[in-house]
Amino acid sequence: MTKPFFQVDGLNTWFFTRQGVIKSVRDISFNLGRGEVLGIVGESGSGKSVTGMSIMGQIDEPGRIVSGSIMLDGEELTALSFKEMRPYRGRKIAMVFQNPLMTLNPLMRVRDQMYEAIGEHENVSRREMHDRCIEALKAVGIPSPEERLNAYPHEMSGGMRQRVVIATALLMNPDMIIADEPTTALDVTIQAQIIYHIRRQIDERGLGMIWITHDLSTLSELADRIMVMYAGATMEVGTTEEIIGAARHPYTRKLLDSVPSRNVPGEKLKQIPGNMPSLLTLGKGCPFASRCERATAVCNEPVSATEASATHRIWCYHPFED
Repeated sequence: MTKPFFQVDGLNTWFFTRQGVIKSVRDISFNLGRGEVLGIVGESGSGKSVTGMSIMGQIDEPGRIVSGSIMLDGEELTALSFKEMRPYRGRKIAMVFQNPLMTLNPLMRVRDQMYEAIGEHENVSRREMHDRCIEALKAVGIPSPEERLNAYPHEMSGGMRQRVVIATALLMNPDMIIADEPTTALDVTIQAQIIYHIRRQIDERGLGMIWITHDLSTLSELADRIMVMYAGATMEVGTTEEIIGAARHPYTRKLLDSVPSRNVPGEKLKQIPGNMPSLLTLGKGCPFASRCERATAVCNEPVSATEASATHRIWCYHPFED
């Protein structure tokens, strides 16, 4: 792995509501190297998206980062105010969301929206803006980029709109991109095409990417490393080969078993029994214990990471041994 340029250490992001404190992200740590894709996977409510928004400095009240460090090239981002983070968004760190219609203005041509993204950070001529936009659209495999640049979002398919959003994220050549479920609503063929172009841009530009998803099969094609989250905490982290081929945590195993492609044709899809615990009433132990077939009394105690290898760590008292 390349030397990390981005580190998160002991991140805690909580929401202070009338019902109580929702501990959405609890003591999360990871790093990212240039040209690397880190996949963050887990069920809805696992804290994946809140982790991404914490990095972007976009946690709104009643939420806030309670503790922890977010370092980009040696600079502490948690010390910056929302306004002070503005030069970093788009230029240093870009974010791509699941629904492009939440990002694109339906009343503006793609051209004007991409120009606006450049103008937010640089004072350049419209000719240079135009050329950079065309280059970015080509980079993500958009045919007839000149025509697409002059189109409105509603004149494009969902897959094409998402490519436009990704192209816009690439405009400022950021150090890293956070992609939050960017291909979930697309069919598998379009997903594969977008993943191909993203991987190529990562390799060519040397940028880092955090890919947030609930779909392990997507990460098997894209990610270099995978971090598995559940109820705001890390369950397991390792290389893609270690997580997909040699998962040790019971929760990761259950996630893998629930992937349709891993089931025998005609076999009933496997589900994880039970429900995620309330983030308002979490205990000190493993949050997956109430749904885990291997759980014992010790699982109600705080759990530390066990190292299976230099790159593979598991937060579990009873991990699988093979």
